[in-house]
Amino acid sequence: MKPLGEWRTLYPEKFVDEESIFSHIRRGDHIFVASGCGEPQYLVQAMTRYIESNPKAFFDAEIIHVYSLGLSPYTDEKFRSNFRHNSFFIGNNTRDSINRGSADYTPISLSNVPALLLSGAVRVDVALIQTSLPDDHGFLSLGLSVDLVKAATEKASLVIAQINENMPRVHGDGFIHIKDVHFILSHNEPLLEIRDEISTDISQRIGCYVSRLIQDGDTIQVGYGNLPNAIVANLYNKKHLGVHTELLSDGLMELIKAGVIDNSQKTINRGKTIAAFSMGTKTTYDFIHDNPSIIFRTIDYTNNPLIIAQNDNMVAINSALEIDLTGQATSESIGNIFYSGIGGHQDFMRGALLSRNGKTILTIKSTALNDTISRIVPTLKESSGVTLNRADVRYVVTEYGIAYLHGKNIRERAMALIAIAHPKFRSWLIEEAKKRDLIFKDQAFIPGKKGEYPESLETYRTTKTGFKLFLRPVKISDEDLLKDFFYSLSDSSLYRRFISLRRDMPHERLQDFVVIDYTKELIIMAVVGKEASEQIVGVGQYGLNKASHTAEVAFAVRDDYQGKGIGSELLSYLTYLAKREGLLGFTADVLADNRPMLRVFEKGGFDIRRKVESGVYELSLKFKT
Repeated sequence: MKPLGEWRTLYPEKFVDEESIFSHIRRGDHIFVASGCGEPQYLVQAMTRYIESNPKAFFDAEIIHVYSLGLSPYTDEKFRSNFRHNSFFIGNNTRDSINRGSADYTPISLSNVPALLLSGAVRVDVALIQTSLPDDHGFLSLGLSVDLVKAATEKASLVIAQINENMPRVHGDGFIHIKDVHFILSHNEPLLEIRDEISTDISQRIGCYVSRLIQDGDTIQVGYGNLPNAIVANLYNKKHLGVHTELLSDGLMELIKAGVIDNSQKTINRGKTIAAFSMGTKTTYDFIHDNPSIIFRTIDYTNNPLIIAQNDNMVAINSALEIDLTGQATSESIGNIFYSGIGGHQDFMRGALLSRNGKTILTIKSTALNDTISRIVPTLKESSGVTLNRADVRYVVTEYGIAYLHGKNIRERAMALIAIAHPKFRSWLIEEAKKRDLIFKDQAFIPGKKGEYPESLETYRTTKTGFKLFLRPVKISDEDLLKDFFYSLSDSSLYRRFISLRRDMPHERLQDFVVIDYTKELIIMAVVGKEASEQIVGVGQYGLNKASHTAEVAFAVRDDYQGKGIGSELLSYLTYLAKREGLLGFTADVLADNRPMLRVFEKGGFDIRRKVESGVYELSLKFKT
């Protein structure tokens, strides 16, 4: 690589003093500043120093960028007449100034911004960028931030570059020739870094749920923050993942190093990790330097929903600040407080929906402010920006589980979201949903530990015939699934299960099955299919008899799934759970002609006593020690 001195000799007019460089900025200019960890800190400081020395050099300049992590002195009140800040995304350093009205925020999906810059709809006169050293051919790399920066350099009439030897050379769209840069300041300084936040137990639980939804060979997009870090940390058991994202983080880099991400099954850009920018640590920056498997593209490519959709099995994973019971979500504001921005949220969530076998996952912690506020709410706060509308949302994940909303009516959505809300807010959400006529007016609910879903009882089993099942307790949101199950049973199966000629299963009756005190009874469902298409094929239950330390047991299996060992597996699991609770055995009533049911009990390993009355066996099933 040629020494920088040779380039100084070739282009002496570009290497001039700071005073001369910044004297070219005019009043009213629109100044684009490269964002994120690619922000040219020294250039920003040099520009503000110039203004301090020359307070009347220019006025009413607009500072445009996406995300500020470094210093943002131009938002200081003393520069009010010199600069007005306008951001396409809100960071910690600019949030206060935007919300007090001393800076501007432009809400927009990031995929649309380059076209705004190139068309002149958003004017760019000056671009302040940070680059790598020039290579032997004179090309500088934009390094960590290609995103909008490339479009800004193509449109600006004045491009000022800070050359920093710490900036990595990254393959892809982010090259600019030294001849196309008007002025250069050479200043080496550490690049901005963002270290992974320590994942909390809540984040880890959410990450574990999300990992269930990601399959080997999927192409993923994840954002930045505590939740994405926890999600990525739960993917080390996956294989052949691909990446098409806007942000390349430390977590994704570690998955690449571990071989989990190899991009071998991507539909487009096979073998390549595609991103627009990186925010992480020096370890990641060193990894992407001159790495041909890492390609940084402009954000109108990475975030274009039609490009995203070309990736089969695309999974977009993003976070929300708040979601209401109908499925509207915001990731950009808290009421009338502008908090972050639209960013790439809509781009990826909608692009993934267009992908073949695509999937969108919205993650959200159930509470905020030390469990004092529920993030699942009856209705979004007034003035909140609806980032995703009701039709956009598919999977919603909190630390209490997974809700699948697509194709669900408002009542089903509300119940599914209440089921994954923080337990302390569920009673409130039930009552608020009733007031708004979102759910049944007589919807029952058991508060506290008695009604809290026992997730630890979820298990996967394979019957003796090789049939795979997911066994889980019933949830308050399972009413419609159970209705479909009961109405799938033949008249004879219904009669054998309930020993009754009644064939209807209205809401009032179904509530007895889904709203239960888990300390007194247990209903275990045998489920096939994923969250999006769950189907109940069998139901087993027992109700506690404290006086005798036994429980009354019963179960039913769909007619078209009988003979696969589902009943035996349900009974086996219920027996295990009952023994664990210290019960001595079961009781059961079985029609005398129900030979299949009797055989299941006979093979269950009990000491059985029978008494026949009116054509019904009253069974005493004592557990063997």
